[in-house]
Amino acid sequence: MKIACLEHLLPGDRLQDKWEFALRVGYDAIELRGRGAYTLRQRLPELRRAVRDGVVLPTVSVDMRHFFGAFDRELRRDAIDQVKSQLSAMADIGGRGVVTPASRGMFSPLLPPFRPPRSAEGDRDVLVEGLTELGRHAEKEGVRLFLEPLNRYEDHMVNRVDHGAELIRAVGTAGLCVGGLGLAVGTFHLNIEEDHPALAIRGAGRLVGHVLAADSNGFQPGAGHLEWSSVLSALSCVGYDGFLTVKCRLRGDEVAAVASVPAFLRSR
Repeated sequence: MKIACLEHLLPGDRLQDKWEFALRVGYDAIELRGRGAYTLRQRLPELRRAVRDGVVLPTVSVDMRHFFGAFDRELRRDAIDQVKSQLSAMADIGGRGVVTPASRGMFSPLLPPFRPPRSAEGDRDVLVEGLTELGRHAEKEGVRLFLEPLNRYEDHMVNRVDHGAELIRAVGTAGLCVGGLGLAVGTFHLNIEEDHPALAIRGAGRLVGHVLAADSNGFQPGAGHLEWSSVLSALSCVGYDGFLTVKCRLRGDEVAAVASVPAFLRSR
């Protein structure tokens, strides 16, 4: 089992310092944080040095104020351009790809005005269009774009694993090889949205290209009640051979919490 950790959770100022700690406690890689304003592209000299020093950087998680599913056309265009830049940056350092949701915090049907400004059909058209462009760019660069479904409180468009899988398959039927696209499965979101998390993973099969690990309460694995053995067994069943990236809040002493995760997951 290969386990990664989001960079800002690891102690240390430089990636090399974070890597030293990560190796010591049992991690195999660091997932980068993809802030807006083309920050990742600006970090390329730093990232190249880190890779030369042996730091394993397979993926980046998009962390911007708007995403490719935004209601506003100009914001969508900006998000797509920035994610394409991140895909190219990951190709430059030999990474696997970029993880992004369709949106985050843009609208909730559980709060007033309860009705989004765009229809469900309009949402789907926007998402397929964005995934098509991003998937083509990812395929050209030799990396992948991993779509992350979020729970209903964070995104109103793509909440379940089968939602994400259907969108990826729709892009495939439009003539794009799905090799440039995959699903990022977040265990915290599985716990909220799926009747049977393990069955959801098995249903997506080989489309599962990335896994984000947090417990049922959003804290580090081991701090909640998620049935990790069944989730890990399902990932093994579908032949998943990528990383489990720890992306969570931390309960208790933060350094100790981060350090506890690899041993906990490998004991399940």
